[in-house]
Amino acid sequence: MGHLGGLISQCGFGLHLLPSAPGTSNHSERLDLEEAYSDWLGVSQSQDARETGDVLATDGVDWLVVDHYALDACWEQEVITAGVAKHILAIDNLANRKHISRLLLDQNLGREIDAYDFLLPENCTRLIGPSYALLREEFTNWRELSLERRKAPKLRRILISLGGVDKDNVTGLVLEALAEGSSLSHKLELDIVMGGGAPYLDQVRQQALELPFRAEVNINVTNMAERMCKADLAIGAAGGTAWERCCLGLPTVLLILAENQASGARALERCGAACVIERCEGVARNLPQLLKDLSKPENLGAMAEMSAGVTDGFGTSRVVKCMSRISGESHA
Repeated sequence: MGHLGGLISQCGFGLHLLPSAPGTSNHSERLDLEEAYSDWLGVSQSQDARETGDVLATDGVDWLVVDHYALDACWEQEVITAGVAKHILAIDNLANRKHISRLLLDQNLGREIDAYDFLLPENCTRLIGPSYALLREEFTNWRELSLERRKAPKLRRILISLGGVDKDNVTGLVLEALAEGSSLSHKLELDIVMGGGAPYLDQVRQQALELPFRAEVNINVTNMAERMCKADLAIGAAGGTAWERCCLGLPTVLLILAENQASGARALERCGAACVIERCEGVARNLPQLLKDLSKPENLGAMAEMSAGVTDGFGTSRVVKCMSRISGESHA
């Protein structure tokens, strides 16, 4: 199972990887099974809390941020009791388990604040919705230019990004649908973004060469905000990158690749910020018609406007200010 440890270290951050338990299942094969979330950890919550405490015990931390579907109030209680952290920020998007954190962040569009009424302590501050989406500063920096160029929308460039690994080759399905069922102009440009370790990378490269459009496959890119700004439409996964695209007002055809992406994707579709293809097998059937509809400037422009209204990109600063306020109160 892959991780971004190498990238984190390259950016100059300290990194401690906890040991993997023997026989830990590959959760990427079981994303649609909520009951399998507990298996993702590979060990008990108590063991993971102890190992986390061992790493942090020397210094201790003011804030510990936890983002894992298999961790809940049990883990948080052990960490707090051990004195590892003064406060916990829990990131959740399922509203299916209890937390004892001081802060709860759920970036989902359409999530109601009362969804956590019986899952949190009274003193837990809830940060709900994509206005708190944790985006890198580059997206905020590109927002103004990106929104300006969408005032005269025209479908000339499509960004295709379906995850760095894309183990099921959904990118290949999209390219096949474009080649066989699309009536788009041959002047269209495709910007296909993938990770260097994607198992179907060579196959996608060959497909790109055979398309009736200009298509470029780009690997391990570091300028995603710029690419989103230059694109007129995205075809992408319905995960955290959805908020990046919304910040830049980028109209999107969303593909739901895991059940935990479904509610956020449907909320984006309901507000007019995206079109959704529910399952991979629906790509060939639905994508050509969606692209035909979105080739009309009025449809593309309307989706761009609704998308831009979802989040302004300043969510990170809002979360940090809230953390600072709570820290100040505890020191008063």
